Amino acid sequence: MNRRAFLQKPAAGVLAAASPTEAAARYEAASGGDDEKISRFANQELPRTARSTATLAPYTGPWGYSQAAHLLRRSLFGPTRQEILTAAGQSLTQVLNGLLAAPVAPAPPVNVSATDTSVPIGQTWVTQPFDQNVEGVRRSSLRAWWLGQLQQQSVSLAEKMTLFWHNHFVVELGDINDARYGYEYCRLLRQYALGNIRQLAKEVTVTPAMLRYLNGNQSTGGAPNENYGRELLELFTIGKGPLIGAGNYTTYTEDDVKAAARVLTGWRDNATTLQGYFTASRHDTGTKQFSAAFGSRVISNGADQEYKTLVDMIFAQADTARFLCRKLYRWFVYYVIDATTEQNIIEPLAQLLISNNYEVAPVLRALLGSEHFFDAVNMGCLIKSPLDFTLTVGRQLQVAFPTSSSLPTQYSVWDYINGITNLQQQVLGDPPNVAGWPAYWQTPQYYELWINAVTLPRRNQLTDALISSGGITRSGFTLRIDAVALVQALPASTASDANLLIGELSRLLFPIPLTANQLSYLNDVLLPGLPDFEWTVEWQDYVANPTNTAKKAAVQTKLQALLRTMMGLAEYHLS
Repeated sequence: MNRRAFLQKPAAGVLAAASPTEAAARYEAASGGDDEKISRFANQELPRTARSTATLAPYTGPWGYSQAAHLLRRSLFGPTRQEILTAAGQSLTQVLNGLLAAPVAPAPPVNVSATDTSVPIGQTWVTQPFDQNVEGVRRSSLRAWWLGQLQQQSVSLAEKMTLFWHNHFVVELGDINDARYGYEYCRLLRQYALGNIRQLAKEVTVTPAMLRYLNGNQSTGGAPNENYGRELLELFTIGKGPLIGAGNYTTYTEDDVKAAARVLTGWRDNATTLQGYFTASRHDTGTKQFSAAFGSRVISNGADQEYKTLVDMIFAQADTARFLCRKLYRWFVYYVIDATTEQNIIEPLAQLLISNNYEVAPVLRALLGSEHFFDAVNMGCLIKSPLDFTLTVGRQLQVAFPTSSSLPTQYSVWDYINGITNLQQQVLGDPPNVAGWPAYWQTPQYYELWINAVTLPRRNQLTDALISSGGITRSGFTLRIDAVALVQALPASTASDANLLIGELSRLLFPIPLTANQLSYLNDVLLPGLPDFEWTVEWQDYVANPTNTAKKAAVQTKLQALLRTMMGLAEYHLS
């Protein structure tokens, strides 16, 4: 098969490469004049190319750098070269054990703004009284802190899964307008990132952020609000089966939405305790009749425990497990789920989820350790999200970030990275709506939604700015790719050989091999019109005289040109 076919769509035009002096300025000048969401070159229908017929059988094929890189690219936000090498030196089982081990919960976000005079700089605000006057800076602190957890991730699936649950059990921080609620929501997602989905569904149902976001705090016996009941069924658990009537599906009916809304009445959010609480007088105490989709189940008054009965009823349906496994598959593998994938992957994963009482870790272990996951067709077929793209640039190319020795600077830079992903149409903490980011559900475009006439130039402008000698400066700190230091970290024999160097950088930056013509082109970028030995001479001259500015400039200019070109290739946007 031609694994590169999806890279061969007609191009709207070629973006001119920015000079080092122009790069940072051009990124700063990017504005939202054209807010295109869907490229005219995106899918008009789902791809018809053959998909993998491999099963969930444990992978027993070759294990080395390329397989370890594939696993870590999908599990982390930009695995570093050292992380890949370490994983390649272990067994697949050992790597999966590490990925599925939950890290220690991070300390909460802190105040870094002089505006919030109620909390000293460096102290947390998460338990302080709500104050609309400082809500903006606290929310910025929360977003920055969250971005920092992604940027400083350990070799664990915890952060990738926390973001998955954020995209699944969606709230929008801007809508709930209480950063303290937002933090409790983030803490809950991280707590259950690798844990029990059913328990997470129960707890998120009555967490203050969700009660406020989907109006559960306004739902009373006399006026049940259907928002959360509808999304619980349609988006959070069982999903829509085939349509069987107006508003009715094989998996649930419109009457089920109404019955669920009645079950969920009586809950409110407490701005002092930061918890959801139940008020019996606001609850519908009548019996709730559900449709044949749920075995015509009747739920009687269970007061503050009744919502748990509802969640248990929904999770007793096999379609709930199937729906969740499809979402996990699209997050980690690919968006096309054909009949073979449904039979070979989704159904057995769903049964595994059910048999493990809805613990997600066994499902992740089976999927990420399977023949199917390591099939060549499933490598390099995802387009990186803005968060994945931006964080990968920084982590893989060893961009230095501020440390906690200066919290205001650290948070300021993290906040700036959030601004960058915002320009690329992904805002951490604020998916566009309750369905999450469309790239994970909008057919037939799916991941292609991340690339359009607005976002692609902004990606290129970011990488051009970071590889420029000036980099990007925020709060007195400069973010910059140090190309010379990056190459110095490679084995000496690799760093001094032009073709070995290009090959080593390529296997770090690209999830699929480059063609011979591409490698030859990159060689010409590094050594325009020069023989290969010229790089060896120049690099060794620099290594022997590292304080000689002329010799350093000679190799630095060449490496900057090489990396700028590599980050401009279509393959660089893939995972």
